[in-house]
Amino acid sequence: MRPELDDHPSHLPADAPRGVWGAVMLAIDDRGAIDWEATEETIARLCASGVDGIYSNGTACEFHCQTEPEFDRLCALVAAIAGRARLPFQIGISQSNPRVARERLMRVSALRPAAVQFTLPDWWPPSDGEVMRFVGGLCETAPDMPLVLYNPPHAKRRLTLEGIARLRAAVPSLVGAKLPGGDAGWYADMRRELPGFSVFVPGHTLATGFAQGAHGSYSNVACLNPKGAVMWWQTIRTDVAAAAEVETRIQAFLATHVLPFRARYDVSDAALDKAMAAAGGWAPLGPRLLWPYSSVPDEAIATLAEAARTAFPGWWQ
Repeated sequence: MRPELDDHPSHLPADAPRGVWGAVMLAIDDRGAIDWEATEETIARLCASGVDGIYSNGTACEFHCQTEPEFDRLCALVAAIAGRARLPFQIGISQSNPRVARERLMRVSALRPAAVQFTLPDWWPPSDGEVMRFVGGLCETAPDMPLVLYNPPHAKRRLTLEGIARLRAAVPSLVGAKLPGGDAGWYADMRRELPGFSVFVPGHTLATGFAQGAHGSYSNVACLNPKGAVMWWQTIRTDVAAAAEVETRIQAFLATHVLPFRARYDVSDAALDKAMAAAGGWAPLGPRLLWPYSSVPDEAIATLAEAARTAFPGWWQ
């Protein structure tokens, strides 16, 4: 049985995210440019999949390769489509240049996202004081905008749970964080340090994370099949044993069929997410990434698609 926790999602503040959120991904044409029509269709299908919200400009959305005009066009598109679907959406303003990130925040505030995601400046790892100045500056730029910290394993500056708690105390608009998770001790520290604060963990660990007090996921599982990710989330809320069994299958699928691509083709995490989306077949997406990054070859996608449908047949019914 999952222990009763003060941080159960229903007990979070109203503006704190919870549940399974799907990543917006870019369709790339044969010229290496964004196919805006296919991207629009992808966003619409994601909104219709049953996810609790969508978010743009995470790693899977290739925020690190977008030009500013592309960023603005995509943000407007996400806001329009999610608005028509009456679905919450978040926009990532992450940029290596903190001044550009702040300018992005000023522009997207008019679109009224449910929250804005950000990474810490990463050309030179910021000190504690610089982190506080940066996040405080975002709050000053858009005082009414909920902020979500994205602090992945490859960030040049990783914050401890205690550090996030101090940041939260100083910046009241910081309502959540996307974190890698950890062992039982990590979750115990999370519950102690961050009560009432939304913590999202990787999609493939969501059953374990939720049982330990996490509140949801910006889900890599939704890259493969958003409806499947939603089905699993419903199971997580109702049947602990069944949810754990699905998590075991998800992690085995990733270890056997997806993670080997990283070394085999020398590709990034974004390439893995994009390959899963192409194999999932739920949207007009191929595996190609924006220049100059490599992608999983087209010929590997059919085998991955077959493996996914064998592992999770109910997700494609």
